[in-house]
Amino acid sequence: MIIRLILSLLLGYVRIEVEGYYVERFINICTNKKFLIWNLKRKNGVNLLLNIGIKDFKKISKICKKTNCKVRILNKRGIPFLLNKYKRRKIFAISLLIIFILIFISSRYIWNIEIKVQDNMEIENIQQDLENIGLKKGILKKSIDTTQIINEIRLKRDDISWVGIDIEGTCVKVNIVKAKESPEIIDNSDYCDIIASKPGEIIKIIAQNGTAMVKTGDLVQVGDILIGGFIDGKYTERRKLHSWGEVIAKVKYELSEEVAFYEEYYQKTGNFEKKYEININNFKIKLYKNVSKYLLFETESEEKNIRIFKNFYLPISIKRITNYEEKVENRNNTKEECIKMASDKLEQELNNKIDNQDAIVNKYIKTEEKEKSILVTLTYEVLENIGVSKKE
Repeated sequence: MIIRLILSLLLGYVRIEVEGYYVERFINICTNKKFLIWNLKRKNGVNLLLNIGIKDFKKISKICKKTNCKVRILNKRGIPFLLNKYKRRKIFAISLLIIFILIFISSRYIWNIEIKVQDNMEIENIQQDLENIGLKKGILKKSIDTTQIINEIRLKRDDISWVGIDIEGTCVKVNIVKAKESPEIIDNSDYCDIIASKPGEIIKIIAQNGTAMVKTGDLVQVGDILIGGFIDGKYTERRKLHSWGEVIAKVKYELSEEVAFYEEYYQKTGNFEKKYEININNFKIKLYKNVSKYLLFETESEEKNIRIFKNFYLPISIKRITNYEEKVENRNNTKEECIKMASDKLEQELNNKIDNQDAIVNKYIKTEEKEKSILVTLTYEVLENIGVSKKE
C-alpha cells in the first residue's frame, strides 16, 4: 500500500469530489477493480472526498455513468503536474541562466574607469594617455599591471606628482595628485637680471641689489631689463651680482566685442522630446528614429553605466538624448543696449583674468559705431609687479 502511495505521488494524483445518491456503489466498484483510493472523507450524505491516482482517474468515467455520479477535481498533486507547471517557464529559466553566465564572464573584465584628481583640479588628456598605455574599458582584470601603468604615466606626465590605481569589482579607480608648478630656482650666487614679464608703464622701482635700468614713467616691453645684475663701483670695476628688487608697473588689459543692432537668436519654446540609446560594449541600439520632429532644436545627452552593485559595472550603458525645440527670434538693440551687453560680457572676462581686483586703478570704455553694429573696447589698468629674474 505504501509503495503504491509513493508511486502515485511520483506519477501524480488528484483530489476529487464525487457527488450522487450511489456514492457507496461507486466506491465498491473502484475497490473491486483495485483502484488506489485513500484519504476518503464524507462531506455529506451524497458527497465524498478522496484521492486517486492519475492512471486510475482516467478509468472512472464509465463507473460514473453506471452509478449516475458526478466527479469534480479539487486539486492536482505530484511531480507530473509540477513539471507541467514550470514547462512554460523554461524559456525564462534558460534566459536567466544565460544572464548569470554573462555576468560571470563580465566580472573578469573592466567596464568603468573613474579618474579623480585631488582638489577637483583638471588634467588635460589624462584619459587618453591611460588608454594609450593600455588601461581602457574591456580589458581583462588579470592583465592589468598597476605598477607598470603608474610608472609609465609618471614618466610621460610632468604635471602629475602621484598616481594610485585600485581595482574594485569591474571598476578601476585612478587617484591623481597634480604637481604644483614651481618657478625656476636661481641660486643667489648666480648673476642675473630682473626683466619685464609684461609691457607697462613704470610706477615704482626699488633696486635692492643691482642697478636700476628704468625710471618712473618709462614704458617698457616684455624682456626689457629693469634691474641689471651688476654694480659699478666708484673706484672699482663693474661687478656682476644677483639682482634683486621690486618693479611696480601699470599694465593694460584690453578686450573688444562687436554687437549688432539687429540680431537673430534662438529661443527655447519649452517643448522637448526624449530618446534613448543602449550601448552594449560599443554596440549601439537606437530606440528612436534618427529624424527629430523639430526643425530647430538643441540637443543634450547623458549616459549612465549600468551596475548591479556599488563597483560591479556591466558592459551596458543607457544614453538619454533630449532635444529642446527652439525658434528664431528677432531683436533690435539700441546703441545703449549694445554697449551694456558688450561691456558686461567684457567686464566678466577681464575680472576672471585678474586675480587681485584691488589692484585695478582705472577702467574705461571706447566705442566705435559702424553701419550695422558697434565695437566696444574695455580697458583695465592694473598695478602689478612685472619683474622676473633671468640669468645672463
